[in-house]
Amino acid sequence: MIILGIDPGLAIVGYGLIKYSGSIIKMLEYGCIKTSSKTHLPQRLEIIYSELTDIIREYRPDEVAIEELFFNKNAKTAINVGQARGIEILACVHQGIDLYEYTPLQVKQAIVGYGRADKNQIQETVKLLLNMKSIPKPDDAADALAIAICHSSTQRFKEEFKLK
Repeated sequence: MIILGIDPGLAIVGYGLIKYSGSIIKMLEYGCIKTSSKTHLPQRLEIIYSELTDIIREYRPDEVAIEELFFNKNAKTAINVGQARGIEILACVHQGIDLYEYTPLQVKQAIVGYGRADKNQIQETVKLLLNMKSIPKPDDAADALAIAICHSSTQRFKEEFKLK
């Protein structure tokens, strides 16, 4: 199964693709979609939609895992990121892919086993789980890989205990 993990954003959307079978997880690709703050919001959203659609068409993931948003102190930023997240979800739905959402706490618990793990602990564990030589950069891409791994763990649990 191929899983696309998405760390939602407006300026930077992290994505990570993994393939998993049983207990074997392999990293396929990771990176970021970036938009400039100098570009008008509608054009930024179109860039995200277009680039994410291209990634989905190229790798054909079976499922998508996306992080739920946390509340931000700056309401305007939260609204804009929320709009971007909606576009990211729409790109997946338009391609007919099942989508699953995870809170940051769920991701941390699935990756490290501790809900208050720091970013470095998450990144080091992602590196180890995917047998990578270095921590994936930028942070948004590492987070997206962590979200994909979290989903694979959830799927493995369901398969093992037949909770479909």
